[in-house]
Amino acid sequence: MAGRVAGKVALVTGGGSGIGRATAQIFAREGAKVVVSDVVAAGGEETVRLITTAGGEAVFVKTDVSKSAEVEALVEKTVATYGRLDCAFNNAGVEGALAPTTTYSEADWDRVIAVNLKGVWLCLKFEIQQMLKQGGGAIVNTSSDAGLVGFQGLSAYVASKHGVNGLTKTAALEYAKHNIRVNSVCPGGVRTPMLERAFKMAPGMEEAAMAMEPVGRLGKPEEIGEAVVWLCSDAASFVTGLPMAVDGGMVAQ
Repeated sequence: MAGRVAGKVALVTGGGSGIGRATAQIFAREGAKVVVSDVVAAGGEETVRLITTAGGEAVFVKTDVSKSAEVEALVEKTVATYGRLDCAFNNAGVEGALAPTTTYSEADWDRVIAVNLKGVWLCLKFEIQQMLKQGGGAIVNTSSDAGLVGFQGLSAYVASKHGVNGLTKTAALEYAKHNIRVNSVCPGGVRTPMLERAFKMAPGMEEAAMAMEPVGRLGKPEEIGEAVVWLCSDAASFVTGLPMAVDGGMVAQ
């Protein structure tokens, strides 16, 4: 049976680890050719190795999503390599510092907003330009449960992820009649390198994160990836502008 995205070309930013890597692998498993992007070359190249070893097709393009010229070049390289861009997963992000709003540094704020929010906007800008040329496509942005509710000590991260959901809804409305769908996923606590770093910053956070999950456990990166690939598939053809919580019921409380 053909895969859910068979014959399509998928771009994954932040594809060097965690949710990005898992999603890139699922895209490949489901029949897509994958362009893996990350600011850390070693991680992105390892993701490509994992995909090709499993029989898939993928290339790596090193990209800092906060830089317009690099994002434009990423989309151009995708089209030059595979001829089109059907699916995009704008996943690159950073967690930033853990500090109250009044002591949060301007440098930390600027970095989080530059990657998490400006980076998603730049990706949308150049991906949609290409999708308009070819007659359509599907995009998923990584937001967070922190894009739906507040979390103390994470002012920049929360602001950036709320912004991602706003961008998602706006772009979905602007291009709905152009056969371009734009959605976001809002993961809860997922065991990734980013979350592991957060656990090290705050003793007791891991136990607290698990306690917040009604299902009683943290999520797996591939559980988010399955939702992303579904949103990019034809099975989700009537879904656009949705911030989808994939969070074990966390924000249902």
